[in-house]
Amino acid sequence: MYIVTAKEMYDIDQFSMDRVEMDGSMLMENAGREIAQRVSAMINFEQALCILVGSGNNGGDGFVIARTLLNMGYKVTVLQVVEDKKIVGHAAYHKRLYLKCDGILKQLNEINDVQEELNKEDVIVDAIIGIGVKGDLREPLYSLVNQINRLDNLVLSVDIPSGLPTDEGVADFTAVQADHTFVIGAIKQTAFIQHTAPSYGKWECISIGFPQAAFKQLEMERKVWTKAAFQRTFPERSEYDHKGDHGKGLVIGGSSNMPGALGLTTRAALRSGAGLVTAATTDSVIQRIASFCPEATFVTVPEINGHLKYGNDIDYKGFDALAIGIGLGREAASRPVIRHAAAAKIPLIIDGDGLTHLKADLEVLDEREEPVILTPHPGEMAMLLDLSVKDVLMRPFHYAKKFATDHGVYVVLKGAFTVITDPNGKQAVNTTGNAGLAKGGSGDVLTGIILAMIMQKQSIFEGLCNACFVHGKSADLLIQESHSQHDLLASDVIEGLSLVYRTF
Repeated sequence: MYIVTAKEMYDIDQFSMDRVEMDGSMLMENAGREIAQRVSAMINFEQALCILVGSGNNGGDGFVIARTLLNMGYKVTVLQVVEDKKIVGHAAYHKRLYLKCDGILKQLNEINDVQEELNKEDVIVDAIIGIGVKGDLREPLYSLVNQINRLDNLVLSVDIPSGLPTDEGVADFTAVQADHTFVIGAIKQTAFIQHTAPSYGKWECISIGFPQAAFKQLEMERKVWTKAAFQRTFPERSEYDHKGDHGKGLVIGGSSNMPGALGLTTRAALRSGAGLVTAATTDSVIQRIASFCPEATFVTVPEINGHLKYGNDIDYKGFDALAIGIGLGREAASRPVIRHAAAAKIPLIIDGDGLTHLKADLEVLDEREEPVILTPHPGEMAMLLDLSVKDVLMRPFHYAKKFATDHGVYVVLKGAFTVITDPNGKQAVNTTGNAGLAKGGSGDVLTGIILAMIMQKQSIFEGLCNACFVHGKSADLLIQESHSQHDLLASDVIEGLSLVYRTF
């Protein structure tokens, strides 16, 4: 599934009609029929539906939905929220068809009490405004949307909740709060932005016949990483494999007050499929986590006040990938450990406190030839970019891509929707996971899974996407089977990895 901006969606639509010569009325018919079929599966014949239609393609889709449901035997009324002269082109054609099928149509400006009128209906279908909204809504739509949001009715939106921006970066808006949104053709960016995603409710993307060439001509670089993508790219194992075939990983970190973080990362890497994992840390941390990670090996690193120092005594030869920063602490004495690790000729993952140390030494990224993977949460991304957290949350696609391409690194920007970006700007969004992951240690577990995944027979980008998928899916399966979002722990997620592998 592709993720698009408003302009990209317009270009896809135009390409389909101009270059492929698909009739716009046919595309509208496809969209309306597909949505009507899904609506019919959600309601019964006793329920009354009001289809709110505006101008443009969104309104045209609404007329097709209304006609299709009417012909199926449902109680349907269309409430037209704009003047007749604004219903033009393909939308006007489908309005005529609806009326010739004896459809009931009411005009918004002819209704004295809109709230009372809407209260008569069981289901509201929002086909008022599509992806073309600019700025906040004006009257009468502003009041209409607020009235819809006060209803207890089931509210279904067509393509995008009316009033919601399509692209990231918009802070102020008034939009329909949908229970379910039927997204047409491709997912819009705002389905994955923290303050706009709730307006969609549950969403599903429906295909209406746009050709693949329409997407390819834009060289689309944003996709949702799906179960199908995971199953297509996740490498199988041979009965003749041995532990060396699945990677020898090194994890550097830990401190006297955060020993568990390193233990979680080490155990997660082992449980995710790494052949061998070595943890390099202080002697006191080793003593505290060794029983939690009996399959791991350990390297003792000098310490000062319970934190790692120097790091130039660590030998990176014989390892296939390295993760650093987990539970490291922010002591200045630990900063050289990051600089020394950056010289290793293997893929490097920098997480947690390692990102804080990196901020003062960003040029090490530009000096490396081997892959670098950064795994910031929004606060850490904001710190690296000298921005506010709000800025990052408003435009996660933009800022993740900017940092990745500026420094030639992979960025895994963690959140409810984790955005994975490669050094060329290609992006994927992971949608697995739930609020149970909003716990300390969840990020440490993800780092361990990433370490294991990038050592398998798949590209770095695929490995990162699959790591995020597995991490979230473990939490999802555990919530279904044995845990709640309240009690789920990071260590539970590690044990749940076997559920993911057995399921898929």
